[in-house]
Amino acid sequence: MLDVTYPEVGATGGPLPAGYRHLRATRRVGHGRGFFERAADELLSGAVQRRAGASVDLSDVPLREGTQVLMRLRLGPLRFRAPCLVVWATRTADLCGFAYGTLPGHPERGEERFELRLSENDEVTFTIVAFSTPARWFTRLGGPLARRVQARMTRRYLGSLDITGGTGTDA
Repeated sequence: MLDVTYPEVGATGGPLPAGYRHLRATRRVGHGRGFFERAADELLSGAVQRRAGASVDLSDVPLREGTQVLMRLRLGPLRFRAPCLVVWATRTADLCGFAYGTLPGHPERGEERFELRLSENDEVTFTIVAFSTPARWFTRLGGPLARRVQARMTRRYLGSLDITGGTGTDA
C-alpha cells in the first residue's frame, strides 16, 4: 500500500489535528431513501469530484479503503495532479462516505472526508471535513490563492449532489 504524506490518518472522523487549515461544511442536498441511495452510488463512483471540474481516475469503483485516486485540476493555464489514497470508506443504511489522504506529488498535505447522511426525517445532508497544509513550493507561495481554490472546490463538491437549490451552511 502507498504511504500518505501526513501522520494523522483518519483524523477527519474526530477532532482535527493542530497545525493545519480546517474545513467543515454541510449542505442539505435532498430528501428520501431513493435520493440517498442514488447520491451514495454517485459519491462512491467519483461523480462528485468530476462534477466539481476535476478529471478523476480511480483504481476501484465503488471507492473503498485502499482505492487510489488521481485527480487532475486545471486553473486557467495551470494544471495540477492530486494523487490520493482512500483511507476510510463505509456504506450503511443511513451513512455513506469516504476519506482520502494525500500522496506524494499532491499540492497539499492532509485529508478530506465526504459523508452523506439520511436523517430520521428523511433529509439527506452532505458534509465535507478536511485538514490541509501546503506541500509544494507553489502552494506555499500561493497561500491565499490555494485557500480560495479549496473553498471553491468545496462549494462545487457540495453543489454536485444538491437538488434543493439551497445554500450551504458552514459548521
